[in-house]
Amino acid sequence: MKIISLCHISLAFLASTHLWGQVPFERLVNSDSEPEHWLTYSGNYASHRFSQLKKINTENVSRLKVAWVYQVRNTGLVETTPLVVDGLMYLTEPPSVVTALDARSGRSLWTWSPAMPDGVLHIGFPKVNRGVAILGETIYVATLHAHLVALDAKSGAVRWDVEVADNATGHAMTLAPLALDGKIIIGVSGGEAGIRGFIDAFDAKTGEKLWRYWTIPGPDEPGNETWGGDSWKTGAGATWLTGSYDPALDLLYWCTGNPGPDWNGDARPGDNLYTCCLLALDPSTGQRQWHFQFTPHDLHDWDSNQIPVLFDAKIDDRNRKLVAMANRNAFYYLLDRETGEFILGVPYAKQTWAKGLDAKTGRPIVLPNTEPTEEGALVYPSLQGATNWFSPSYSPDTKRFYVAVREMGSYYFKSDVEYVPGRPFMGGGEQALAGDEAFGAVRALEVLSGKLVWEFRLHSPPWAGLMATAGGLVFGGTNEGNVFALDAVDGDLLWEFQTGGHVRTNPMSFAIDGRQFVAIAAGNALFVFGLPQS
Repeated sequence: MKIISLCHISLAFLASTHLWGQVPFERLVNSDSEPEHWLTYSGNYASHRFSQLKKINTENVSRLKVAWVYQVRNTGLVETTPLVVDGLMYLTEPPSVVTALDARSGRSLWTWSPAMPDGVLHIGFPKVNRGVAILGETIYVATLHAHLVALDAKSGAVRWDVEVADNATGHAMTLAPLALDGKIIIGVSGGEAGIRGFIDAFDAKTGEKLWRYWTIPGPDEPGNETWGGDSWKTGAGATWLTGSYDPALDLLYWCTGNPGPDWNGDARPGDNLYTCCLLALDPSTGQRQWHFQFTPHDLHDWDSNQIPVLFDAKIDDRNRKLVAMANRNAFYYLLDRETGEFILGVPYAKQTWAKGLDAKTGRPIVLPNTEPTEEGALVYPSLQGATNWFSPSYSPDTKRFYVAVREMGSYYFKSDVEYVPGRPFMGGGEQALAGDEAFGAVRALEVLSGKLVWEFRLHSPPWAGLMATAGGLVFGGTNEGNVFALDAVDGDLLWEFQTGGHVRTNPMSFAIDGRQFVAIAAGNALFVFGLPQS
């Protein structure tokens, strides 16, 4: 590992910007009380991706202008969500570079890049990274070659570096870690390589591994009976997206990916636990408290790696602690986050694979002739899903769940496959219905019913997430390069800006000296927008 760039920062600059404030666990728990900062990947532990800032609002958003632009050093897909802490911005660049910027101007302060081997494996996904975590005065990044690295927030110097898994067998990491009380939680990519998925917790100070939860149960573990023979050894269940956390319940919520091989389930009869699941774990021990499986025996690569959104509401005159998810399989779910009890499940996009969900258990009632075949079976949604990794947003003001939707189907094909370490292990493929058959949308759902309130149509299925704000806005982006703001109440387009590059990440917001900004990456640059200064 090495630092490739370290800019000198004057003492006067440090004094004037008040950089390097510590971020203890208590500050992360209470992040909603300081909306001028963005302290975690999803904005808060509940993953609302909602900004309480409202200097930019429905009345003035049409005057939004570019404040500054940062050009990343390496070309590639930029999927980062920056963190902003006390005037300093931390972001990742492809494939696993970490950069610190002055959030006022975009001035580069330091950059760190891992020394990765040639031919690093990234089977089934591009060379991307979605962001960092911060705890205390340390930045944490998970790298493409499956290392977890702790960096000094002031300088970018490496504090510790641990190898999480062997990249040569297809393990990789693309997610932003989640910082808890003295722990850093990470998940792993590589489901298309036939890995055995896991969630790890590391000591934030030393890098010592504290626990590992295997998403695919081994012999004599509950759930192993849902796998045929030794198929559990290559069962996938990757955990490649950042989870959520409830400090009051002290429960960690993490999602799991598809079983392996993706499209040929002959060798893995059964439900294939705990793939395509939402897991509730004890963050102290990694022990599973409950699970909910969205797509048992998945045959369409419908990872459940979407963001679980936590909120409280009253249902039937009873106060409930809830978790909502717009799943890749085209159903919107509402669960009790204390127990995992199924409350609601309704389609939010076109789907042709299930008659519906069992009213008591939420188990899908699968339609016949929807499995992949050698000739190809047309099913909605496509393998990229009705939505994917990019974030939804929940507004406590409107009580709506905003989700970017992909409307397209695929022909799913099945083939024989043999496991070879470090090689694709998919058992088939798909041919997407693109062109005029495909489109995208931003949809606003009533959070307790999943009922559609409004839709804003997009030209193509998006790869960008959303952020709602207390200013009554919903920000998002398109493949065609437009960044936009919608009215959170009725979905009307209030502002848009053409960046010149496709948008493939999530918006976030912060404030400096009382001035609000909105940041989102497009193409190979990070754009930061603000209202003109009077």
